[in-house]
Amino acid sequence: MYLVRKDLPDGLTEICAPGDGDLEYISLAVFRTDGSGSLAEKTGENEVALVVLSGTVDIKADDIEMKNIGSRPDVFSGKASAVFVPRNSSFEIKGTGLPAETAVCRVAAAGDGDVRLILPDDVKVKTVGAHNWRRQVHDIIDLRTPASRIVLGETFNPPGNWSSFPPHRHDEDRLPLEVNMEEVYHFRLKPSQGFGFQRIYTDDRSMDEVFVLQDCDTTIMPRGYHPVAAAPGYQLYYLWILAGTGRVLQPFDDPEHAWIKGAENIIKCL
Repeated sequence: MYLVRKDLPDGLTEICAPGDGDLEYISLAVFRTDGSGSLAEKTGENEVALVVLSGTVDIKADDIEMKNIGSRPDVFSGKASAVFVPRNSSFEIKGTGLPAETAVCRVAAAGDGDVRLILPDDVKVKTVGAHNWRRQVHDIIDLRTPASRIVLGETFNPPGNWSSFPPHRHDEDRLPLEVNMEEVYHFRLKPSQGFGFQRIYTDDRSMDEVFVLQDCDTTIMPRGYHPVAAAPGYQLYYLWILAGTGRVLQPFDDPEHAWIKGAENIIKCL
């Protein structure tokens, strides 16, 4: 099971967890509130990233109270706000009177850390690729955040464009070429009736799956290359969560398609 499709009613919806699709570390849930709901959890042995997808919420992590977190009406309308909560802690999310949605990203922790508030100005934005594989990548939780395993961000595909391209994987620990990390993508589309595609495959094709992506779908990638495409006319977004034996982002490009990076420099000069 590498594609998960669930309705997201008000309240907490669990989407995936260790054991699903060969995941070892990552679990993902989405908490929706009509403005009056709340969610309280203890992190236990997980470190947790709370990413406000839309609306505004109040978040309390241990004894730290953070008011009116989140400033975008939907994921396509600006940079994210997030809170990192380390293991052996607690958190509470409360509605502020209007509908809001928060991704609850849990990762089995290998160490301790500190509560961190990540505001939109803290998000690193970069444009990656060229031509019809150009996309925007937002780094939300990276090495600047004192976590033990989790790395997290958002990718925005313009209509008709590809991302995670050239196809890359992160299956093995063999620096400086690659670091072993599993990954989860959570998708949104604008307009919401749109669709996209994702292929997940390995060199020996022991895994070779293609999925039609709909709004609010989630894909699980324990291994393999995993390119994504948006249908013409539809913006495609995904929240990405990585965890593994290290936090260095060092993907390995499929050798059959790695040449495309050389073409990027030529296209950018035209």
